[in-house]
Amino acid sequence: MSPAKKILVVDDNPDVGEIVCAAAQAMGFECFSTTDAVTFLEMLAPDTNLILLDLVMPDMDGVELLRLLAQQKCQAGIILISGTGKRIIESAGQLAQGLGLTIVGNLQKPFRIAELEKVLDQHIDPEEVEVARQDSRIVFREEFVLHYQPQIDIVTGRVVGVEALVRWRHPERGLVFPDTFISRMERFGLIDELGWIVVNRGMSEVSQFANGDGIAPMLSINASVYSLHDLKFPDILASLAEKHGIDPAVVTIEITESGLIKELLSTLDILTRLRMKGFKLSIDDFGTGYAMMQQLKVIPATELKIDRSFIFDMRQNEQDRVIVQKTIEMGHELGIHIIAEGVETQDQLDFLHRKGCDSAQGYFFSRPLPANEMVNWLHQYRGSLQPQPTL
Repeated sequence: MSPAKKILVVDDNPDVGEIVCAAAQAMGFECFSTTDAVTFLEMLAPDTNLILLDLVMPDMDGVELLRLLAQQKCQAGIILISGTGKRIIESAGQLAQGLGLTIVGNLQKPFRIAELEKVLDQHIDPEEVEVARQDSRIVFREEFVLHYQPQIDIVTGRVVGVEALVRWRHPERGLVFPDTFISRMERFGLIDELGWIVVNRGMSEVSQFANGDGIAPMLSINASVYSLHDLKFPDILASLAEKHGIDPAVVTIEITESGLIKELLSTLDILTRLRMKGFKLSIDDFGTGYAMMQQLKVIPATELKIDRSFIFDMRQNEQDRVIVQKTIEMGHELGIHIIAEGVETQDQLDFLHRKGCDSAQGYFFSRPLPANEMVNWLHQYRGSLQPQPTL
């Protein structure tokens, strides 16, 4: 196998450099990135094969860099990156070629990983590409893990469900939480692949949480709004449930309220078919978006999750208290299960109990735990003398 080709990335957005390098390294390249033009010039070496160059940077823009590269008689292939528009990229490319540089491709922001791979494919042996991609898929799957947070029936104290929450076990940063990486996954076209990793992992692990009668709790899985645009989503989900021996009736798909309403008509097809196949539907973060009464009439939801922001201050804030109470009443009138997120204190739990809320989850019971720790937690909780901490 020939030596790995070397790539140098200069982009003022560090996320872009990190994502490009991760994808390039997975394809067998050596890749280095920087956000600084001066550092880029210092890192540039005679054996650099490819340069990914952002045209718009704060100190020294890409056109200035192209002039400097021409003066150095740079022989590397150059891929231009920009969010300024296709015509500007084309003009910069013509300028670079006129200066004697070699332009081998361009990427218009925001670009997806598949677009980047298509450009890089031209610079690596096809057999090496396929081997590297298979390896990268394995690494991608193994670095993402699930933590589970229990959902408790407020009246009986029994564990009725677990929510699967994805974490990135980064080789250098340690455990990374989703608010750090989900937006990047969406921007670079990886969110669907991540979603299926979560589904497969959750369905394969939930049987560990069964009680003494062999009955596993409900499994709640968060779905990306992008999944709601894929007409195949319900069928694939059903086939995976069958593969893992999971009854769709014990799987709840959680969808954020704002994500639902932005393109409600285009998602009703997916939501209706999910319900027809037996899956339950939960509207997450309820009250923070746009749904409320009018839109709720047409969404076949089986559950509403009251957002933690209302739970946090409801004992001191009358408005939050009213919202929580009325959401419970409204949900029950519509035959919908109500679960409160972010429960941290006995006072919060007592209030929810008095108002008839069905279930609760939060740090009062447990933080999200890896599967093996959740098994231990469940054993201790179920074996405790006080199975209902509310009463």
